[in-house]
Amino acid sequence: MTVTQTVTQTVSVQPAGLLRFATAGSVDDGKSTLVGRLLHDSKSVFTDQLEAVERASRESGRPLTDLALLTDGLRAEREQGITIDVAYRYFATPKRRFILADTPGHVQYTRNMVTGASTADLAVVLVDARHGVVEQTRRHTAIAALLRVPHIVLAVNKMDLVGYAEEVFASVARTFAAYAADLGAARVTSVPVSALSGDNVVRPSTHMDWYAGPTFLEVLENAPAGAAEPAPEVRLPVQYVIRPQSAEYADYRGYAGQLASGALRVGDAVTVFPSGTTTTVAGIDVLGRSCETARAPQSVTIRLADAVDVSRGDVIGAGPAPAVTREVEAVVCHLSERPLRAGDRVLLKQATRTVRAIVSDVQDLIDVGTLDRLPAPDGLRLNEIGRVRLRTTEPVALDTYADNRRTGSFILIDPADGATLTAGMVERPGPVRP
Repeated sequence: MTVTQTVTQTVSVQPAGLLRFATAGSVDDGKSTLVGRLLHDSKSVFTDQLEAVERASRESGRPLTDLALLTDGLRAEREQGITIDVAYRYFATPKRRFILADTPGHVQYTRNMVTGASTADLAVVLVDARHGVVEQTRRHTAIAALLRVPHIVLAVNKMDLVGYAEEVFASVARTFAAYAADLGAARVTSVPVSALSGDNVVRPSTHMDWYAGPTFLEVLENAPAGAAEPAPEVRLPVQYVIRPQSAEYADYRGYAGQLASGALRVGDAVTVFPSGTTTTVAGIDVLGRSCETARAPQSVTIRLADAVDVSRGDVIGAGPAPAVTREVEAVVCHLSERPLRAGDRVLLKQATRTVRAIVSDVQDLIDVGTLDRLPAPDGLRLNEIGRVRLRTTEPVALDTYADNRRTGSFILIDPADGATLTAGMVERPGPVRP
């Protein structure tokens, strides 16, 4: 077995379905060009879009059509040749539908990478073959691992600039795989590509006969979407209480929201959190029609057998119970230019529930290069990752992020102006409320 075969994981064929994926990497590694090439070569670009990009390329003096312009839509992005905002694109091939988020590479826009990766089934981390794994590569990989993205794809780009050398690809892939393993990343697939010329993006490269793995598109088409198995716990964060109070629906009371995990059936025993009240499911309505079952991520309205007190922000659940607590330890990525310090008063928004909280302690700062935990006497600054303790004024129902990405995540909000401060992943709920 060659080195390349060792570091490249071939993905088995899975049933087609919607795949959400995010691209990330350091500045000028070629993320937008890779996405543009993917859209172009998979014939997912309309003729007028391609003509507009060709015209913009000529007007800016570029000798070739700049496919990065298919995703860099802001004027500032096109003028500077960088990605600033998260560019979402929807496309499909005969095998699968995709939602992709092309995220920025600059350090100051790391918060946007958090946004793009938070709902992703797969994260693509791009690396320039000439430079290898750099600090921003490590930062983006750490964020993807913290967000529990199930699958990371390493795209070693610009292979044409290193003579399509196998040893260059193998060295980068080994370094990245070792770092990802230290982070606990579950699955890593490495692919050598040249986004500019299209090698191994949609079609196999004629310049890298030493590589026998899948193309970039084949990895995307065959990657599992979502969790490998349904979550054992049922979680329905209540978004809205429906009370028509009309003659036709005089006694109707439904609790609407999106199932975060699990499956519900009529007759199932459920518990309302944080109150702990128990009852059973009397009915399930989906898109205005009654049905016997519903499963995540469907948006549903459920009716309960008993007249229990349920409000927006409560969680209707079954199976393993969440921790109902006022204290939480979490890993956070700070997204604001205002530092996060011990003693700060914030709003904690988790699913559909928002409560007041205080930052009890900033425990440490995680060095994304070494993964060492360092003291953080001045709190966390923009784009820094660390661990904090929080105390809420009201009990909240929490899962650990490792168990449930939806109900184990939260954001911290500035109560003064409503600005988002921090994205958090529950590491350990505090003492359970008696």
